[in-house]
Amino acid sequence: MSVRKKSKFEQWFSLSRHKRRVGAKSAMQLFAGQSLDELKTAYIDGDTISYTFGSKNDLNAHLGDLQHEFVGKPRLCYYHACLIVLLRRDIDTNNNYRALAELWAAEQDFLLKHLNTRWLIATCDSFIDHHDDPVVQALLLNAVVLINTLKLSETEHYFCQVDFGAHNRPDSARMTSLQQSRLALFDGTSAFAVGTDDTLRNMRWRLDKVCQLHPLGQIVLQIFDRLQNDTGETVYSRLKQQHTRARTRWW
Repeated sequence: MSVRKKSKFEQWFSLSRHKRRVGAKSAMQLFAGQSLDELKTAYIDGDTISYTFGSKNDLNAHLGDLQHEFVGKPRLCYYHACLIVLLRRDIDTNNNYRALAELWAAEQDFLLKHLNTRWLIATCDSFIDHHDDPVVQALLLNAVVLINTLKLSETEHYFCQVDFGAHNRPDSARMTSLQQSRLALFDGTSAFAVGTDDTLRNMRWRLDKVCQLHPLGQIVLQIFDRLQNDTGETVYSRLKQQHTRARTRWW
């Protein structure tokens, strides 16, 4: 059984929680008086993009570090990230969630274009935590489960030194066997018939249908489409490169 999440009452007595909220008033003034249009056309200055690893207790120091992730990006993306940080630290939740929801309602296409997958998933997490519609929560959880499962797989590949580079080609005999016989995996499941399998196409049809339930479903579809790129960075991309049957394509 997983560790129980603390209640709001229990969290109130956490010293680290209060430390992580210090400086909230000044943090919320970072974008005061700036319109969304101004934030879309102003860009974050800097020479090198660097990503945070973990987060500092000092809120303003963490937001300062976070800005380096958005070098060369519209300032609106940084504003979006700051709202999510404030929500995660339980700071003025009602107003900051309202600002996040209004931002997505007004600038969804812009955000889908300019945010990377890390921040699209952070968006999903925030709406899952704060949206009042369980359908929206369940819809966006699809993207979170998908990306975290892929991250688990790729992390395991790293520490097990599994290399999918150009010199490590698929085994042709095993590829053929997947077309000719069932390969059992776990608990009654079986491997894909790589090259022709229709499972992912059928899943994509269902995903397209479900994502029409709410405009925020476009986040899920955007993330899924990104996984199909031709870089070979994900298992979806790698299996796409091996797929041969046009009528069962899922991208």
